[in-house]
Amino acid sequence: QVQLVESGGGLVQAGGSLRLSCAASGRTFSNYAMGWFRQAPGKEREFVASISRGDSTNYAGSVKGRFTISRDNAKNTVYLQMNSLKPEDTAVYYCAASFDIFPTESRRFGSWGQGTQVTVSS
Repeated sequence: QVQLVESGGGLVQAGGSLRLSCAASGRTFSNYAMGWFRQAPGKEREFVASISRGDSTNYAGSVKGRFTISRDNAKNTVYLQMNSLKPEDTAVYYCAASFDIFPTESRRFGSWGQGTQVTVSS
């Protein structure tokens, strides 16, 4: 399995930006599709974005046009650039890795990070 460590979370005002990073180790990073999920208090974990091994991307409707997922295989890192943040984006954000070609469901991801908190104040 690949080990994943997220960073970059924090407190930001509505309309602001944050960039999350997820560093991978232990396996060949380029072999994995990568995804970001989030979980707000009292809610189920939900899909945010994913990027395939070939750099194809997919986004949840709630973040499309505001968030951008990217990857740097040389640095074994996947990023989530979050712009125009809203209070409803407040959640713990998780990075995940999958051997599937273009996954969006959490059950398709076999490796998970510990999460990083993002809090957006109004």
